[in-house]
Amino acid sequence: MGSIENPRNPLPTVDIIIETKDGIVLIKRKNPPYGWALPGGFVDYGESLEDAARREAKEETGLDIELVRQFHTYSAPGRDPRFHTITTVYIAKAEGTPRAADDAKEAAVFTRENLPENIAFDHREILEDYFEGRY
Repeated sequence: MGSIENPRNPLPTVDIIIETKDGIVLIKRKNPPYGWALPGGFVDYGESLEDAARREAKEETGLDIELVRQFHTYSAPGRDPRFHTITTVYIAKAEGTPRAADDAKEAAVFTRENLPENIAFDHREILEDYFEGRY
């Protein structure tokens, strides 16, 4: 049974599906686990999920985003091979060209038809849910 003192509680994260006129933005990770991923990361202490989403999007893609809505929360214990994380996914809109920074080695825009093969975490499942209009 978990408790507030348990240091093994799941870690809160955010991921952002950033819609542009040409598709959605993915970043290629600099650090393990390698692969393409949705922009996102850990929520800082004292930070709201929404502020974390805006911050992570800006840090990793250079884009200022407008949050459209919360999409879904994913919590499978094995979704991140490093830790047990719980992510809240947001859908956002942005204009401009993404530029990789921070934890991102590359940033690019993809469509459903040309998603990269190597997608990290459970982000392929998240993208499938998004493209299928689930949730």
